[in-house]
Amino acid sequence: MVSPARLASRVHDETRNTNLQNMKSLLLTALNVLLLVTANVSALAADSRPNILWITIEDWSPDLSCYGTKGIHTPNVDQLAAEGIRYQRAFTTSPVCSTSRSAMMTGFHQNYIGAHQHRTEDKKPLPYGIRPIPHLLADAGYYTVLMSWKTDCNFLPDKKDELFMDVKDWKNRQPDQPFFARITFGGTHRSWNRDPERPIAIEDVELPPYYPDTSFIRRDWANGLEQMQLVDREVGAILKRLEDEGLADNTIVFFIGDHGRCHIRGKQFLYDEGTRIPMIMRWPGKVQPGQVNDDMVMSIDICATVLEAAGVTPPVPLHGKSLLSDEVKNRRYTFAARDKMDTTHDAMRSIRSKEYKLILNLMPERAYCQFSFYKEGAYPPLAELNILNLEGKLTPEQAAFLSPNKPPVELFDLRSDPHEVNNIADDPKYADVKSELLTELNRWREEVIRDQGVSDAFRAEGVFPLERPAEQTVGQWVQDHADEYDFKTHGVPSWYPTRTLQQWRAVREIWEPWVFRDVDSEMKRPVIPFTKKPKGL
Repeated sequence: MVSPARLASRVHDETRNTNLQNMKSLLLTALNVLLLVTANVSALAADSRPNILWITIEDWSPDLSCYGTKGIHTPNVDQLAAEGIRYQRAFTTSPVCSTSRSAMMTGFHQNYIGAHQHRTEDKKPLPYGIRPIPHLLADAGYYTVLMSWKTDCNFLPDKKDELFMDVKDWKNRQPDQPFFARITFGGTHRSWNRDPERPIAIEDVELPPYYPDTSFIRRDWANGLEQMQLVDREVGAILKRLEDEGLADNTIVFFIGDHGRCHIRGKQFLYDEGTRIPMIMRWPGKVQPGQVNDDMVMSIDICATVLEAAGVTPPVPLHGKSLLSDEVKNRRYTFAARDKMDTTHDAMRSIRSKEYKLILNLMPERAYCQFSFYKEGAYPPLAELNILNLEGKLTPEQAAFLSPNKPPVELFDLRSDPHEVNNIADDPKYADVKSELLTELNRWREEVIRDQGVSDAFRAEGVFPLERPAEQTVGQWVQDHADEYDFKTHGVPSWYPTRTLQQWRAVREIWEPWVFRDVDSEMKRPVIPFTKKPKGL
């Protein structure tokens, strides 16, 4: 029989053990609750990060009604601008798609990452530990999606499904998962469709002074504006989808062009027509609507802004800076570079302030309008301009771009010469400005992009006959000699002019029905003789 004292001791021990078990259970429950709360808070924090929609249009300058362009009507983009910030001085880092897009996929100047030769054949992985922006965002929990066909990067990886988690739609993400979506509307890339809903009369457009004012060029210009009106409706549809899905209030929307307009003096060149782009940012709750911003901004600044919004610190500091940072607000210069364009070899560098633009032509021996398979096969005004030049009917400002060579340095006072037609590089009054800009440009080349310059093989001096054979176009000669020369290494010959006057007249005759086609025409764009690259180029 158990004594009362021992019984009392046993009861005490059992009670103590029970209390310990209860305490452990309570502590475990509290810990689980704490972990659950922490997880929920973390999830809530992640869910509260904004979605990001990055809309790109192709080959387009700020030719929109919200930027004051005459003749065009772009109500959807205008509304986006009214709800956010419209940047007046926005520039891309390169005037052609693959190099510009390589920079925008990483946040670095294309030359620094070895992606500066348009249509790079031997692509390499990104250097210096740099990673594509979609990869950084995917690691941070974003659902990354490319909702169009184009990546166009000059580095590896370069495939859509290698760069993005999804190549279809943001709807495939997990519930409440923030998304990063990029979409390109390619209609503004030549060729252009006409707009049957709102055709534009040639009397309603305004041409820059470096193009001759002819009905042919006016109609071509108006056709481009009509195509942008069609793209504006596509932009409106994607913005409406954000509204319909209840996503608009928590989505940052960027709208830009990948580089400047696809006109003769635009795309491929470092004048503002080739590098200045529309840029609009809408960020509900963060950015006050209706702003017009005059900062010097670059396309790669969007990369830094996106990462900042997502709370991501890149492994290597980007060349681009947040659009909301003091670094951008206080920026004095933007820089750009042009190198190979398909098989057309040239090299230029530029520096721009609010007041001045300086262009350094690294291959001044070459004509601006040396042969390009792409441009001669896609740009109707090139025929008009060459005919008028060969007939001696252009003004000095218009004829300068059709010279057989270039000045080593071009300098423009943008305050009095916004169209960059009066080169003051040799004016003693601007000697100090020229010296300062050249110093800053060379510092950028050496310290930022590690510029490789121009090799002897790239320059191709002494590789080809000295002159274009009579009655043969450059394109015809290249096609006839495709097996005799290494055009991939040396590019195509830089002979200029590329056609005779009679040949250009024949080209214009081919283009005319297309340029002046009716608004509801189903005509196919014509094929211009000797503008198809031989296989293997």
